[in-house]
Amino acid sequence: MNALQYKGSIMVFARAPIPGKTKTRLIPALGKKGSARLHASLIDQTLSRIQAIGDVNTTLWCTPSTEDLFLQSCAERYGITLKVQSGHDLSSRMQHAFETTLRSAPWTIILGTDCPDLETSDVQQAIDAMHNGADAVAGPAFDGGYYLLGLRRTSASLFRQIPWGTGEVWEVTRDRLEQLGWSYTTTTWRHDLDRPEDLGNFPDLPDFR
Repeated sequence: MNALQYKGSIMVFARAPIPGKTKTRLIPALGKKGSARLHASLIDQTLSRIQAIGDVNTTLWCTPSTEDLFLQSCAERYGITLKVQSGHDLSSRMQHAFETTLRSAPWTIILGTDCPDLETSDVQQAIDAMHNGADAVAGPAFDGGYYLLGLRRTSASLFRQIPWGTGEVWEVTRDRLEQLGWSYTTTTWRHDLDRPEDLGNFPDLPDFR
C-alpha cells in the first residue's frame, strides 16, 4: 500500500457551469448565464475551503465530462485530480464514486457545491469524525438534504430510491444508516442554495445576473 492509500479522501461533485444546464431552478431569478456564474463561484469557493485542509486527497468528480475549461482550470489552480461521474442518475454516480474511492482510501467524504456558507471547519469536523472511527458522518441541510456525506464503507441502500430534491433526503438516509447499524454523527446544519427563495439566506452574495 502506498502513501496515498493511507490518506482519507474528499470527493467534490460538480456539474460543468454551462448556461442553461446548471442551477436550472435559479434561472427565473438569475438567468441562464447568471446561474452558471453563481455555480462556478460556488465550485471555486468549495475547493478553496478544502485547500486549507492538509493530509487529504481531493478529487473533483465532473459531469458531463472532464473537458470543461473551467473545471480544468480548477484542477490546475488547486492541484487536484479530475474524475468523471459514472452512472445514469445521481444515486448510481454517488455509489460508483464511493465504491471506487474506498478501494484505496480508509474513508472518503463527498461534498456538493450548493452550500455558500460551508466552512473549512465543517469539513474538518467530518474528517475528525472519520479519524475517530465513525462509520459515517453527514452535514445536514435545512432544506432536508445534506451537503456532505462521509463513509468508511458503503452500501447501495444509502443511494437507491432516495427522494433526491425533496425535504426527506437526510431523514431517509439517516434511517438507512440506523437500519445498517452503523455509527454516525453530524456536522453543523447549513443552508443549500437551489431555488430563488433560497437567495434570501445569503444577502452578502454578489449579484450574478
